[in-house]
Amino acid sequence: MISDRVTAHRMIRTVLPAEVETVVALHARARATYYPDGLPDDGTDWSAAWRGAIERPDGHVLCLVEGGRIVGLASFRRPEDGPADTVKLFQFHVDPDHWGRGLGTALHAACVEEWRADGVRTAVLDVHADNRRAQGFYAGRGWQPDPENPPAEGDHHLYLRFAVTGDASDRE
Repeated sequence: MISDRVTAHRMIRTVLPAEVETVVALHARARATYYPDGLPDDGTDWSAAWRGAIERPDGHVLCLVEGGRIVGLASFRRPEDGPADTVKLFQFHVDPDHWGRGLGTALHAACVEEWRADGVRTAVLDVHADNRRAQGFYAGRGWQPDPENPPAEGDHHLYLRFAVTGDASDRE
């Protein structure tokens, strides 16, 4: 597991179960930025979903803490029935009030470091089709369209793939 990464006034660490409501609030703020008509009410209990991710023994939920506040999140694990050397990045968010300061880049680097340490060769994710900012962020770090999962007509997500190779400085 990743050791705490501390640089200046930032720390990347594992989220604690007691922080679930903070995580849910940050997740909602970040998601709201790419839903122009407001967040859809799909019935998801995000507190339960995040609690499950945090407590899941085969999962990782990292947070970036700055100035004593959680301002970034990343949740990943090996997908069910997926290859042993593949990880899925289920959630990746930076508080919109903190965009453009390198926090996402630092959090992504910590994820890649963890993946390398765990012997992961490939990472996959899906990103909302309207989330152009995230698509640009991922492309800038080497994520590419997943040829095994092209978007279907009417699909609201794009599927991306990342080759986990080299050392941590490759894409920082």
